[in-house]
Amino acid sequence: MSSSEMVETATLKGAMHDYWSRIKAGDIGSLPAVLGLIALCIVFGSMSSVFLTPGNFANLLTQAAAVIVIAMGLVFVLLLGEIDLSAGYTAGVTGAVLVILITNHHVPWYLALIAAIFVGVILGFGLGSLVARLGIPSFVVTLAAFLAFQGILLLLAGEGGTIRVEDKTILAVENSNLTPTLSWVFFIGVSIIYVLVGLNRINSRRKAGLKSELINLWVLKTVGLLGILGLAVFALNVERSNNPDLVSLKGIPYVVPVILLILVIGTFVLSRTAFGRHIYAVGGNAEAARRAGINVKQIRIMAFMICSGLSAIAGMIFASRQNSVSPTTGGSSTLLYAVGAAVIGGTSLFGGKGKMSDAILGGLVVAVIDNGMGLLGYAAGIKFIVTGLVLLISAGVDAVSRKGANV
Repeated sequence: MSSSEMVETATLKGAMHDYWSRIKAGDIGSLPAVLGLIALCIVFGSMSSVFLTPGNFANLLTQAAAVIVIAMGLVFVLLLGEIDLSAGYTAGVTGAVLVILITNHHVPWYLALIAAIFVGVILGFGLGSLVARLGIPSFVVTLAAFLAFQGILLLLAGEGGTIRVEDKTILAVENSNLTPTLSWVFFIGVSIIYVLVGLNRINSRRKAGLKSELINLWVLKTVGLLGILGLAVFALNVERSNNPDLVSLKGIPYVVPVILLILVIGTFVLSRTAFGRHIYAVGGNAEAARRAGINVKQIRIMAFMICSGLSAIAGMIFASRQNSVSPTTGGSSTLLYAVGAAVIGGTSLFGGKGKMSDAILGGLVVAVIDNGMGLLGYAAGIKFIVTGLVLLISAGVDAVSRKGANV
């Protein structure tokens, strides 16, 4: 029998049966986050006349952006079964470096951003080295760094002081939008690339004699996803300003393409490179990975470097949204929200399971809870309690699903 004849002839019913079997086996992926996001939008939309408006939708995206980027970096660390409690203040420190270079030393924004990312990577290298080479638990190392980076940020910004951002490019990231025409061009371009990549993946697997995704199912999923994204672009292109004659607010916020670019690069690294496969291998079983010839220490160090590097980009987003950097930038609940976003989205705290898109889904869930309850007038304490319960449920589902998979 030829390799092509060995490929299973799938049907839509069979594909659904296989998916249900994976769910029963504990492989639930991001399904809880998707269902939770839909349920939250329905609940808040029915209780608030403002929640489902285009203006609030755009605000949700910009509100969640920095937390999502930090969560994307945390995915790399969580995949190893490690944790980085300092990621929030890493964003604050590198954001301060960015703004100081631009404001005080008149460095062009792109060079300042590169320098800030470099500082983040160096910080990540230090954290990763302490964890991987000295064997200090990541919880202890990053908790110490949490305190130290908070102190560094206080020294850079001054206690109670702020460093204002005046660079128009940095400010535009969170405060400006693509034009409606460019927004549709961006959507069409992304859609074409997504379709071509998906078809190429299916065709490559079939040529290799491997089981590939059912084309009918892929078409349904692709049409559904692009349909949702198309509606989102349509909503964002509606005038959101209360006084359009004075200032017009239309189009996709600039921060959205930034997040999408990070998503594409991160997904490629995790799914299409040897480094990505090694991360999953180390997270699944570090000893087996070591015996297979993988440099476990180097993988751990690089994961922390990537996490801190992405935190630097989040620092730039924080500076853009707040128009300044202060001693509280990246502090308060930022880190807890970022870890919560990754876990709620489907990344396992036990390592070996997760992907970049989990950070986006989880970040949106966290932002929807915070935004929706704020619109309904709930106090901050109630929002923290609800977010904490959602995180606990997500971690519980992860633990139960892993237990079921090991039975």
